Amino acid sequence: MKVAAIQMVSGPDVAHNLARARHWLGEAAAQEAELVALPEYFCLMGHRDTDKLAIAEHPGDLTAPIQGFLSRSAAELGLWIIGGTLPLRTSASTSSATPAPELVRNACCVFNPEGQLAARYDKMHLFRFDNGVEHYDEGRVLEAGNAPVTVQAGALKVGLSVCYDLRFPELYRAMSFAPGALVSDSPVSLLSVPAAFTYTTGAAHWELLLRARAVENQAYVIASAQGGLHENGRRTWGHSMVVDPWGEVLGCLAEGEGLVLADVDAARLAAVRTQLPALQHRRL
Repeated sequence: MKVAAIQMVSGPDVAHNLARARHWLGEAAAQEAELVALPEYFCLMGHRDTDKLAIAEHPGDLTAPIQGFLSRSAAELGLWIIGGTLPLRTSASTSSATPAPELVRNACCVFNPEGQLAARYDKMHLFRFDNGVEHYDEGRVLEAGNAPVTVQAGALKVGLSVCYDLRFPELYRAMSFAPGALVSDSPVSLLSVPAAFTYTTGAAHWELLLRARAVENQAYVIASAQGGLHENGRRTWGHSMVVDPWGEVLGCLAEGEGLVLADVDAARLAAVRTQLPALQHRRL
């Protein structure tokens, strides 16, 4: 199956971001991709973390701008679309004394070629970073998800993750192995990692972690990233890529908008797992 990772440099204008995403989805379809992945926050990179609260949608509402866009695009182009992430509303916990602040989920919604929602994964691990110059804390506006999610996209079993999740290898193991199981009847064949890695952390760890997840899970990885200088002054690392199960980078786009296309080859996947059956050798 041919897959495509879309790289964007999104800004604060949702309509413009959706138009750019539609352009690249169309380009991917024209180049015969069957599954296309968008980056984290493809729909909005606002001036403040709280900007995402204003555009948050109710889960499953295909009349809403962003979810409706993903559904229509999938149906019109006949694509599996891994919809990067968008903010979805959730019921924030409250106490009788003090209401909790408004929180949203950073959700990755997958649509099938009929435009139907096939899966939803909510980012489980929330990024916090402070090096004295850059300061980030997603927990101020996000509520963490609580479960791994996989989806069958045609012949591919796809494991869903988002950005900072990449640093937690146990999440990827859980996509293939039931709790306590040492053998998996159905390991994932493709891991998806939409992201908006900071320039600082991306330069140090992005490719290293992507290739590690590919090798240790003997799976392809598709990583769609934000890549460039955004209107809000933030610079993201980019380097969207597709990695094969041996850790080879099949294609990479360093910066700016564009596509990375590659083939997910079932024969290659089977050969790696047969020649080095590491997934069958687990003891813990």
